[in-house]
Amino acid sequence: MRTLVHAAALAAFAALATAALPGPAQAAPKPAPGFEPALPPEAAAPRMADGAIFNAVAGYAPLYEGHRARAVGDPLTIMLVETTTTSKSAGAKTARDGSASITPPTAGPFSFLNPNALKASSNSSFNGQGNATQTSTLAGEVSVTIVAVRSNGTALVRGEKRLLLSQGQEWIQFSGIVRLSDIDAENTLPSTRVADARIEYAGNGAVSRASREGWLSKFFNSISPF
Repeated sequence: MRTLVHAAALAAFAALATAALPGPAQAAPKPAPGFEPALPPEAAAPRMADGAIFNAVAGYAPLYEGHRARAVGDPLTIMLVETTTTSKSAGAKTARDGSASITPPTAGPFSFLNPNALKASSNSSFNGQGNATQTSTLAGEVSVTIVAVRSNGTALVRGEKRLLLSQGQEWIQFSGIVRLSDIDAENTLPSTRVADARIEYAGNGAVSRASREGWLSKFFNSISPF
């Protein structure tokens, strides 16, 4: 009977601890949807030959054009050169001293008082310091495709790269807004020239699970008052 009570209590405690944790922390991370490659629009059906040279349906076709990405579905390579360094330091120090003393007369009715017993002093001090430093670096390459082209010469790009390794899966997801004029002849662009850039680098598997805190430890840390 006691064994059944202990088992029921342990199950209830585990359920409570699991319910206290947020949903994403319970399951392994997964790549966010919505980063599929954009496909170019389907070409319009060719018009029957009518003897005219210019065809407005086919759009503008210059005599010479390069291979620089400029249309929906065109791929380009983003050079990841992200480096972020932050540092913060704070300090405070206070001190306060005070003293008081009374010297009784050597003669008279108060001559019996001890001068050392009439002395009082107080002091307080506080010294606090705090330092925080964080450095993040991300280098590499990821190819994306143009999702939408806007009238002001900018384009929305989006893409991802997934690596299936023996110990899990890793992925890089990238999206942002680029200027078509910033794309060089090799269809590359540094990530520092991308506006509203969103970069996600994550993974799952045995190595990723080993580097994460256990659910029971997270539960006790969430309720610890210290």
